Amino acid sequence: MRNPAAIFGLIVIALGVVAFGTLFTVDQREQVIVLQLGEPKRVIRNPGLNVKIPFVQNIVRFDRRILDMDPPAEQVLLSDQKRINVDAFARYRIIDPLRFYQSANNEGRLRDRLGATLNSSVRNVVGLHPLTDLLSPERDNIMRRIHDEVNTVAEDQFGIEIVDVRIGRSDLPVEIANNVFDRMRSEREREANLLRAEGDEIKQRITATADKKRIVILADATQKSEILRGEGEAAETRILGEAHNAGIEFYSFLRSLESYRKAMGPDDTTMVLRPDSDYFRFFGDITGEEPTQR
Repeated sequence: MRNPAAIFGLIVIALGVVAFGTLFTVDQREQVIVLQLGEPKRVIRNPGLNVKIPFVQNIVRFDRRILDMDPPAEQVLLSDQKRINVDAFARYRIIDPLRFYQSANNEGRLRDRLGATLNSSVRNVVGLHPLTDLLSPERDNIMRRIHDEVNTVAEDQFGIEIVDVRIGRSDLPVEIANNVFDRMRSEREREANLLRAEGDEIKQRITATADKKRIVILADATQKSEILRGEGEAAETRILGEAHNAGIEFYSFLRSLESYRKAMGPDDTTMVLRPDSDYFRFFGDITGEEPTQR
């Protein structure tokens, strides 16, 4: 007779295998499609415990959170004939897992197909604008139009919703960037030379004006000084004349004293003159008259 415990154990194991193949849980962060022999049978979006037919049905899980898609950068020809490298990325959410499974099957294939759609929309929309629009508030309107185009295709073909589309970077190609930088450098050098020339012109004008004013001021000062010097000399002559006319003897005496002081200074000046020279006439008589001969 067989061992009842072994039979019971086999039954428990069999029930466990059946339960494992029958029961499954759906997390709140995911949604599930139940497949039967590869054909979709139902979609489960609510979290909880669910059942399926073991060994016949299987499940495919899809993330219901917001996902990222960042295709390779795309070179775009703008309306002003400039070429730039545009690196756009999108955030999306799976809203129809059945359509997503039937069209893309998995996220890897979706990234390839939707990435091509995103880059195509970027080329079509961005190519209608000049580079200056990408550096202005018009950038938001460009992003909105790209979002609308991509979202329409994504909902109809893949059952996903595009939450947001952004341009991460928009750079010039290396060879074009070098040309642009060289042109910008030349333009800045030209502007600097123009400003420098204008500055030199203003400097020369200011210097010429200052020199002119200086010459005028010096001429006026020289004229005034000559006038004052002439007036002073005239006054001196007048005063001396008045003094001479008022007292000829005193004037002669005063002039002689000044001559003595200048001639016989502190440097031991030696003078050889006759004692009765007219130069020393005031030494013998204060009046300067020659003594009476006796």
